[in-house]
Amino acid sequence: MSLYPDVGQAAQQIVDAFVAAWNSHDARAFSAIFAQDADFTNVFGMKARGRSSIEQFHRPIFETMFKDSQLEATGTQIRPIRPDVVALDIHWSMTGARDPRGNEWPERHGLINMVIVREQDVWSIAVMHNMDLPEDGKAEAQRKLQS
Repeated sequence: MSLYPDVGQAAQQIVDAFVAAWNSHDARAFSAIFAQDADFTNVFGMKARGRSSIEQFHRPIFETMFKDSQLEATGTQIRPIRPDVVALDIHWSMTGARDPRGNEWPERHGLINMVIVREQDVWSIAVMHNMDLPEDGKAEAQRKLQS
């Protein structure tokens, strides 16, 4: 039995809302699941701080490079820290994106790390870092070295 029984459901709701907002390319809905003072970092290391900045950051990319993208959460690991703080690792895949220069971006895979918090019985994302995972076999080669 989990020490924090309700965090799994809360975490899944955040993941589901994140994916749904991304796939509808709705910057307002996307930013709404972040805390007012959240920190966001994308795969290029670019940052936005605060819900309104996160919305402003995503609006132009949802209208251009990600307007046809579809995101899928392919795996989630949940690490409760306290009853009101949870760390999430979300493996993802994406199709339909274009790179910042407008070129077709082949299917992508990555990892999002989030810290979600519960304040006044509402869960939101406090910190999020996103990364692309390499497709060139280097990760598998390292796994072999470590086994």
